[in-house]
Amino acid sequence: MTVLEDRIEMAEESGELTLDVMFEWLEKMPVPEGTKVEIVGGNIFMSPQRQTHWEIILGIAEQLRGRYDRKRLASDVRIDFPGHLNGFACDVAAMADQSVKDSKGRWRYQDVEFVAEVISKDTAANDYGTKKLTYALAEVPVYLIVDPYQARCRLFTQPKDGDYTTETKIAFGDPVDLTDQVVGLTLKTDEFPRD
Repeated sequence: MTVLEDRIEMAEESGELTLDVMFEWLEKMPVPEGTKVEIVGGNIFMSPQRQTHWEIILGIAEQLRGRYDRKRLASDVRIDFPGHLNGFACDVAAMADQSVKDSKGRWRYQDVEFVAEVISKDTAANDYGTKKLTYALAEVPVYLIVDPYQARCRLFTQPKDGDYTTETKIAFGDPVDLTDQVVGLTLKTDEFPRD
């Protein structure tokens, strides 16, 4: 058992384990530069960012700037979502017009209108599983998974009762039409790199 695992177990036993406690511990750890860190269902995930990953994130964020100002976009910024210890660092998140941060200066999940996650092999199960269900539970209107390994996107809309009722598969090269969604624009995918 590592020191971190030991401390987490002690905190769980005392009922003191919170996202703030876990992130505080993580801040004290020597996490390599360029590593994304998030907590999904109480489990800590660290994954290195690849150039492909970054290019897709930047491509999405640049296109969203047509609808969202810079202050309403976030990437790899902690947002606490409902459920057991869910402190996600979404690849791209877009907030509603009248969004406000909470008392700790963090975005509120209730204000998230759009999330995009670019999968990594090691964390793909989170994006397709726990995160998808958590975003639906949080009623995020639009959730886009970008998969550079399969060169396609999966668009989830219309959250209801903890899941999305609509799923659309889109091949790289085809547009992601969000004009009838709260996002109100079309994302181009023809320049998304493949792995």
